[in-house]
Amino acid sequence: MFDNSDEPTERGAIVLATRNDHKVREFARLLPGVEIEPLPDEASSPEETGSTYAENALIKARAAAAFTGKVAFADDSGIEAAALSGAPGVRSARFAGENASDAENLQLLIDRVPPGTGLEYVCVIALVDPVSETEHTFEGRCIGSMAAAPAGAGGFGYDPVFVPPGQRDGRTMAELSDAEKDAISHRGLAAAALLDSL
Repeated sequence: MFDNSDEPTERGAIVLATRNDHKVREFARLLPGVEIEPLPDEASSPEETGSTYAENALIKARAAAAFTGKVAFADDSGIEAAALSGAPGVRSARFAGENASDAENLQLLIDRVPPGTGLEYVCVIALVDPVSETEHTFEGRCIGSMAAAPAGAGGFGYDPVFVPPGQRDGRTMAELSDAEKDAISHRGLAAAALLDSL
């Protein structure tokens, strides 16, 4: 299924290892023509114990593939601040604590990172096929800078303070259209690499 041969293959739905409706909709947009199923309600979510984005993405994708018996994929992503020596990184979702909200994580970043300093979004998508026992990872990165103040109602997470490259008007990720964001975002670039492999 994932080799480089020219033989046509049939592909059914692939499982996205999340029940987050926002993420399901986003990947449906990023992977046109691919049928995506969310993780079944009865499947448990594994603990993300990896020290890298790839390790965490593989933990989730392997668990989803093992539970469903289908090809599954998962992503792990985060934001890295130059002023914090690359933190919060893989702990981006738990930056302000294990049960922190997006708003709490965002506020902590605002409190600790000076405007104009470097930020980088990183996303790794893992794809696991339990039948062929193959695994692949795809990485996307987007380098930007810290906004002077949060702006925009789109996106989620740290998007209101992330100013991507080429934004002479200083717009944040949360102020871009879906199409603009998908073309440059870490998740959009990783998803494009995944789509090329399917």
